[in-house]
Amino acid sequence: MNQKQWMSLLGLANRARKTISGEELVVKDVKNGRAKLVLLSKDASHNTSKKILDKCHYYKVPVKRVENREILGQAIGKDARVVVALLDEGFAKKLALLLDESQWG
Repeated sequence: MNQKQWMSLLGLANRARKTISGEELVVKDVKNGRAKLVLLSKDASHNTSKKILDKCHYYKVPVKRVENREILGQAIGKDARVVVALLDEGFAKKLALLLDESQWG
């Protein structure tokens, strides 16, 4: 599984209005149970990473790390994004699967 496949799936989810990006909006959706999967860039600041990881752990929302903020932003057709949440269970499961496969080859 390659980067292009999960990026195009994320783009599709975005066009279907099933994603949210930005630290504050993602934290809000994690708290209210709407976020099904959170994508966090590996180049996020320490404070941002800790905040997102702590919230997701507490509310039991899975988190996947992606290479960098440019890739994450590009996938949803925006500028660099540090964090994106998926709000749809189907998209979240498929994307998590694709990301797992891309990490293990």
